[in-house]
Amino acid sequence: MSENRIIKLELLFAEQEHAIAEMSDEMARQGREIDLLTKRLESLALRFSSLEEASQPDIPVTKPPHW
Repeated sequence: MSENRIIKLELLFAEQEHAIAEMSDEMARQGREIDLLTKRLESLALRFSSLEEASQPDIPVTKPPHW
């Protein structure tokens, strides 16, 4: 192999290695953000459920008049 070809391959390898590291960092960041958003959504869903239950009037269980 010629010296010029080896240098080109080494440069290509270095660029790809850098790109892979950047993508890996970005995926890790997105994973953390997804986890945070999932926890927030679950918390909001629980709050909404408790507010919904608190706002509904208690419906008494009675027998219909024809019984």
